[in-house]
Amino acid sequence: MNSSLADRILAGDPRAIARAISLVESEDAAAVELIRAIYAHTGQSYIIGITGPPGAGKSTLVERLIATIRSQSVQGRRLSVAVIAVDPTSPFSGGAILGDRLRMLTHSGDKGVFIRSMATRGHLGGLARATSDATLILDAAGFDIIIIETVGVGQDEVEIVRTADACIVTLVPGAGDDIQALKAGIMEIADLFVVNKADRDGAERLALTLESNLSLHSFKPGQWRPPVLNTVATTNTGVTELVDAIWRFRDQDKTLQSRRQRMRGESRLRDLVSQRFMKRLERNGLKPGEFDDLVERIAARSIDPYSAADQLLDRVIPVAAKT
Repeated sequence: MNSSLADRILAGDPRAIARAISLVESEDAAAVELIRAIYAHTGQSYIIGITGPPGAGKSTLVERLIATIRSQSVQGRRLSVAVIAVDPTSPFSGGAILGDRLRMLTHSGDKGVFIRSMATRGHLGGLARATSDATLILDAAGFDIIIIETVGVGQDEVEIVRTADACIVTLVPGAGDDIQALKAGIMEIADLFVVNKADRDGAERLALTLESNLSLHSFKPGQWRPPVLNTVATTNTGVTELVDAIWRFRDQDKTLQSRRQRMRGESRLRDLVSQRFMKRLERNGLKPGEFDDLVERIAARSIDPYSAADQLLDRVIPVAAKT
């Protein structure tokens, strides 16, 4: 089944893509073999992350980005676009509160566009746990551009920098974003800043605040300096300029792109090793209830977390082997 599904993904079959993303979301065992089958065919897509606080107009901006990118072509071929919209989890169903078809209906009939909502399922950092694997599926399916729109949770969204090739931080005037912009985490992850809803009062002040913060950083000759761009997504104002800036960033800093690809691989490897270690430990290395007993002892202050961790590690990796 996986071989057939992998072949259909590589052929760009939207039903197969949707089925595969559902597999990785549900953490189905078949998803692992599927990723193994398609991984060699990945690495061609350009991944754009869009993050920012709630109410910044990210969804409308993404919709406009899709239209602008789809209107462009490379060597006579229109660019294809896939979108992963990471939404908060419904406390009742466990699914995404907002659905992709409610977001971007104008692109529903375009075969060169694929849009999928994913629930965070409590995963911190603004990204769904399965976002990385879903991105690989879309990459293998041949999409030129993959846009990841993260749930707006503020500074915790720095995880996007380990997933995307270009990170866009979207802010909006009149929502305290000038204070939010001062936070180092947000300043450091942005490759481009967007002041959306720039027709509102305070937009100029917010842009000046961002420029002032950027002036405190030293940029080496030839190093990319994040631009501050104004957009009004509802009227498509400034969106073409934003797309042009994305392409300039992509073309200018090839070293950064390579470094981010390596960072992406390292982050995913560490994440998987940690997950798989715990699963094997719980399955093969612990007596029933032993892990819960350790948690209770930590809560009761009869053992500290570091000693408890060492105790578990010693069960799997003998002290002699570690030395």
